[in-house]
Amino acid sequence: MSDEVAPGYVRVRLDLSYDGKDFSGWAKQREGQRTVQAELEDAIRTVTRSKETYELTVAGRTDAGVHARGQVAHVDLPAEVWAEHEEKLLRRLAGRLPHDVRVWQVAEAPAGFNARFSAIWRRYAYRVTDHHGGVDPLLRGHVLWHDWPLDVDAMNAASKALIGEHDFAAYCKRREGATTIRTLQQLSWERDASGVITATVRADAFCHNMVRSLVGALLFVGDGHRPVEWPGKVLAARVRDSAVHVVRPHGLTLEEVGYPADSELAARNLAARNRRTLPGAGCC
Repeated sequence: MSDEVAPGYVRVRLDLSYDGKDFSGWAKQREGQRTVQAELEDAIRTVTRSKETYELTVAGRTDAGVHARGQVAHVDLPAEVWAEHEEKLLRRLAGRLPHDVRVWQVAEAPAGFNARFSAIWRRYAYRVTDHHGGVDPLLRGHVLWHDWPLDVDAMNAASKALIGEHDFAAYCKRREGATTIRTLQQLSWERDASGVITATVRADAFCHNMVRSLVGALLFVGDGHRPVEWPGKVLAARVRDSAVHVVRPHGLTLEEVGYPADSELAARNLAARNRRTLPGAGCC
């Protein structure tokens, strides 16, 4: 599938962050709910004084209530629009956008770049505390309170069975025609001095609800409700387990998106579009 920029257009990369609390996710919705994509596209149209709305492509489509610190998107702008506004676009967006979404960098993208398909990994953090008193009020919009003591060592032990390339159907909300095979590169837990426990979750891509489902399963291990082996057994079954809870979105933040060297962008773009199967899987 070709992803060449149309003649007369320039592909522009945007690095941005947002607080997801008051957004109905990233993607525009027909019902008119407030979304990050809609806010950004409206702002770009306004500050460039364009009649047309230029559609954004994003690295990771976050759900309602999920935050992003290191989100990446791209937009194809007419060359004359980019030439006129390149130097002023960042400052003008800062003046037009609401305070819960910020663009930090705007730059012409290298050849072959696609914010979604060129990415080689996405890194999320999920933050939770088991403090008896609850969550620090200043962090309440970004940290989940779990009302049971958590064993971080047990959660790290249980996480090991989930690392690697697997069919994560047991931890994903299925979408028609979409594969649930992913390569989970990192899943680790660490408690800081304040008692906040952070799960670092990195993969080449994620299917719908995957991170929040993995976190939900591992919290059950951490509080002793399930044995260390349970998340791995759920994964192997490849069937959605009703015992796996999808934790609340506000503890989740997209922290960073990784891309290969510029010379490898186009190849990654094409490879990422291929439907994956596990070794030994049949065709049907």
